[in-house]
Amino acid sequence: MRRRISLAAGAALTAALAATATTVTATATTTSAKTSKSAAPEPKSERTQHVEYFTGPGGHPRHTTVPASTPPPRTLRPSAAGDGAVTKVIDNGTVGSKVDVVFIGDGYTAAQQGDFHADVRAKWAKMSAVEPYASYKKLFNVWAVDAVSRQSGVSGDPGEGVVKDTALKSRFFCDGIERLLCVDTGRVESYAAKAPAADLVVVLSNSTKYGGAGYNDIVSQVGYDGIATASSDNDDSDQVAVHETGHSFGKLADEYQYEEYGTYTGAEPGSANTSKLTAAELTAQKKKWYRWVGKTSPDGGKVGAFEGAGYYPKGLYRPTDDSIMRSLGREFNLPGREAMIAGFYRHAKALTSTTSTSGKVGSRDKVTVRLPAATTTVRWYVDGREVQAGRGRTSVTPRSLGVKPDGKTHTLTAKAVDRTDAVVDPELRKRLSGSLTWKVAG
Repeated sequence: MRRRISLAAGAALTAALAATATTVTATATTTSAKTSKSAAPEPKSERTQHVEYFTGPGGHPRHTTVPASTPPPRTLRPSAAGDGAVTKVIDNGTVGSKVDVVFIGDGYTAAQQGDFHADVRAKWAKMSAVEPYASYKKLFNVWAVDAVSRQSGVSGDPGEGVVKDTALKSRFFCDGIERLLCVDTGRVESYAAKAPAADLVVVLSNSTKYGGAGYNDIVSQVGYDGIATASSDNDDSDQVAVHETGHSFGKLADEYQYEEYGTYTGAEPGSANTSKLTAAELTAQKKKWYRWVGKTSPDGGKVGAFEGAGYYPKGLYRPTDDSIMRSLGREFNLPGREAMIAGFYRHAKALTSTTSTSGKVGSRDKVTVRLPAATTTVRWYVDGREVQAGRGRTSVTPRSLGVKPDGKTHTLTAKAVDRTDAVVDPELRKRLSGSLTWKVAG
């Protein structure tokens, strides 16, 4: 049973976008006892998923529901040699210390897996050129999981009647909407589970046709926040994926509206970029993005409170006139960037090292740390006291910091703080620091 989201049911949709997959139950018709003694049939249920899609570059997104996929076994039988192979495309550190983005290809045959890997690099280069990704590239690992399809291409490309046999069942014209590029999310889950970690999953469908989708109500057993789909060879499809990460990493709400929704009368939203309060009220009450009010935002204009957000034309406000959470091709606004950076640090660490912290290091051994951004500073401490000569250095030896061969065990500590001015909320800034400790044989 397919159904469109009723534009009059705004509050229900807003809640559903943060919920798990909805179950729609068909009403069972009970046969009259006078005409039949048999029991009424069990109600039939069909699970559905909310998806976000985009009708074209620069346009406002829309929402609909599609039938939910039935999860297959976590490990699918390989369809061909190399199916399910995992490659680390970008290596910035160990699993768990970085944000792990997993790309899975669909509509690529066994002979086209090299093309898929090239498409991953190209798509990530475009995604990571958008701020705040551009400033935090070192916080990310990127993985490619090969899904070998029997046929090349995507169903619905170029026309609705085209059907391709692909590993993830990518298809345009999903729910009758040409640009809505759906996938079998159960199969996506199975392939994503092959990667060592997955904080975000992007499905690249082998096509030049514009399209994509965002699944943000996925309940993943693997642990990722959402699934974004995008055409592999369309120059504008990367914007779809970036917008979707606004939901998954930044927990940002959509900033566009449907005129049919009317006036919002619910509680104050939990998202960082929508509010019932005007700019003056935000400032007076010190709520949400009040620290940014009046500041020039990278998406254009100054931060204030613009009515029309969270699908409602009245009663809800957004920070700026037109950010990427409202229209594709835009930048994240200042409150959005802050939420995204905090989201990155929810998955990644502010300080990592190529030198093991287990066991002991010698006084002449080199200890090296990795910093996630140019705005991150590091300080070194020996037995709890800072050694100023070590400030800013990413590679030291304990001896260069004053540890002498005295037969004692000393403690070497590195502390890092990201001092970016893109995060001003003191509570969020707490995520932007980290430390590592080594035992040193003096």
